[in-house]
Amino acid sequence: MKYQTLEQLQKVAEVHAGQAQPAAMTRSERLQRWADLLDQNPDRQLGTFAGTEYQPAGTRQTMRSAGSAITVAFDDAAFRAEGLENDTYGEAKRFFDLTDWQLHDIVCYCHFGETMRAHAAARRVRAAVNGQFNLFSRLRDAILG
Repeated sequence: MKYQTLEQLQKVAEVHAGQAQPAAMTRSERLQRWADLLDQNPDRQLGTFAGTEYQPAGTRQTMRSAGSAITVAFDDAAFRAEGLENDTYGEAKRFFDLTDWQLHDIVCYCHFGETMRAHAAARRVRAAVNGQFNLFSRLRDAILG
């Protein structure tokens, strides 16, 4: 391959400056966007994940629940462009940089039963931005749905 300067290339070809790639979203931006997506349809019933805290790590990684809060994230083209590969528990944990307990608090059956409302998931996702998982938020979600 022969090295040529930009000026030399411009004599034989039309040269366009490369377009800058948008900066990758930060963890907080991803979580906030996820919560916003959930709030677009706050009464939507979402599937939950049964017994995440009891599953072996390998099983937990591959768990999925059709129509879950994680599915809402995966349906977003921007998240897929950022690298969200599927709607499994393990992929959400990796992509959103959550601990097992944080993701458990967002999607597990033990908090809501078989389904949960999207606005409840959005509240829990927003709590993950600041690490605000506490007894008060769990009681409020249990009372308000």
